[in-house]
Amino acid sequence: MKHKTILLVEDDSDIAALVDWHLKAEGFSTTIRNDGNAGLETAMAEKPDLILLDLMLPGIDGLSICKTLKRSRETEHIPIIMLTARGEEVDRIVGFELGADDYMVKPFSPRELVLRVLAVLKRMEPDEDSGKQTSLKYKDLILDPERFTVKIGEKKINLTATEFRLLKDLIENRGKVRTRDNLLDRVWGYRFDGYARTVDTHIRRLRSKLGDYADGIETVRGVGYRFTES
Repeated sequence: MKHKTILLVEDDSDIAALVDWHLKAEGFSTTIRNDGNAGLETAMAEKPDLILLDLMLPGIDGLSICKTLKRSRETEHIPIIMLTARGEEVDRIVGFELGADDYMVKPFSPRELVLRVLAVLKRMEPDEDSGKQTSLKYKDLILDPERFTVKIGEKKINLTATEFRLLKDLIENRGKVRTRDNLLDRVWGYRFDGYARTVDTHIRRLRSKLGDYADGIETVRGVGYRFTES
């Protein structure tokens, strides 16, 4: 994780300084922007490895920045962790629908934030044994763990790192019910109260990207999800 670049878009100078100190102590290179316009401009120009994005910002708000970055082919791959003082579920769901990977509600522990950053960046890396893994297939859908790609026929499906690992876990365990806790442990690497809805939101977004192939992911009511065997 050394030498990874983090863009922190945060208008509270005290929070920005505290987070910056902890990130640098972990070996990250950081850039701070304190308003939405400057944050978006820096993200587009520098393409950092990860963005910590406050939602309430002067200028362009965080959700609009997230939406813009995820619509651009040059920046759609950059993972985003939202920082919000609101805490309302609707804000988190909208952020996930736009493509954010995680969120932290203020006030938060800077150490926990660093652990979230490490976890999200780890999702971006191929599994250690990915080179030994064969491609996973469902009809014309092919998931290639080595190349970190998903295709339906000749069309590439652009997934976030979280969505990719979520789909990979479901296909690898085809026919088996995966509870939300299973998925949080395997895909996110952590879980806590209230986070089960995060799985549902990511499943919904994943299905929308898979189009006609969304029927491969079955809902097991009250339990979790299962990838069809047929």
